[in-house]
Amino acid sequence: MIRLSSWVSAAGLALLGIVSLGCQSEKKPEGAAPTGSAAPAQKPADPAEKWKGQTLNLLTWEGYADPKFTKGFEEKYKVTVKYTYFGTSDELVAKLKSSPGVYDVISPSSDVATTLVQGGLVDPIDTTKIASYGELAEALRNRDDVKKDGKVYGVPFTWGPDFLIYDANVVKEEPKSWKVFNDPQYKGKVSLWDDVSNIYLVGQMMGLDKTDQAALYNMTDEQLAEAKKQLVALKPQVRKYWATAGELKDLFKNKEIALAVGWPLTVKDVNAEGGNLKAVIPEEGATGWIDRLMITSSSKNKDLALAYLDYVTTPKAQALVFEATGGYCVANAKAKEHMSDDLKKSPCVTEADNYFKRLNFWQQVKDRKKYNELWNEVKSAK
Repeated sequence: MIRLSSWVSAAGLALLGIVSLGCQSEKKPEGAAPTGSAAPAQKPADPAEKWKGQTLNLLTWEGYADPKFTKGFEEKYKVTVKYTYFGTSDELVAKLKSSPGVYDVISPSSDVATTLVQGGLVDPIDTTKIASYGELAEALRNRDDVKKDGKVYGVPFTWGPDFLIYDANVVKEEPKSWKVFNDPQYKGKVSLWDDVSNIYLVGQMMGLDKTDQAALYNMTDEQLAEAKKQLVALKPQVRKYWATAGELKDLFKNKEIALAVGWPLTVKDVNAEGGNLKAVIPEEGATGWIDRLMITSSSKNKDLALAYLDYVTTPKAQALVFEATGGYCVANAKAKEHMSDDLKKSPCVTEADNYFKRLNFWQQVKDRKKYNELWNEVKSAK
């Protein structure tokens, strides 16, 4: 408040009094805005209230709904994140087709991503509403398998190699080749994933992708027959075809196996309980996966789903994803700024560029039915 100085004249005070009386005689209605001033601005809606009480349903790979990174989203928007895990890409597609309207966000790998786009099972994404989109690895953003008619249908989330994992307490020397799976001393000590991707792996061992990476995903009948022959011949070496990362963890933990195809999450979980697992990319190279986040076309919470994609691709959230998954490579390289010194030493951080050069990332399998039939024949072979 401005105080009147003692030098104000009596006449001046009298004049102020007259003006004051005049103003009182023209009293404005209660709540009216002062004459000549703009109406008070409305308070912006609190984003946290917009979706308060809603539930976001995820259909993802194991580990992709860890509270370590989903809790922050729940707290920010006062919502609940629920999840269902799937074990294979084919299971994802089957669940999505049989349960329309149930799931909001999915995390397909690159071998079925195009199928989902072409089948109208996912919606295009407005990437301008994803603040960190431009920070995501260009090598992941620029792939055409999730683009159609100039629109983007998938946002890169995680990626990485299909490692050769081994128990260093049993396998004393680091394996140089996938052929170690055939070594007689490890009979009954090998585990493969129960998935058609084993066909990609054998195709790579056959050298089919040396001049054309797409060859693994579009094999001729003759090449498929040879792949089947090699996979059947490998069966005596295989203790079990694992279905989930948790199952693979138990196989290693219980010393049932010494070698497997797998991902960093297994290495992290087993070693956290005293194990000594290590992971390598053999000299033949390795196949790799890119997991995107997509919004289902039948989602009832599309705006909330888009907000989740925006949140989980930020550097801080991506660092939490990296930690929770045991070192799955994340799409946002700036996540490094939020990692501990130990995590910064991960190959996904230090060798990312090299990985992009060495990995043959899964692609759409046009005749996926034939690949699935062959894989089932392998499993049932005596």
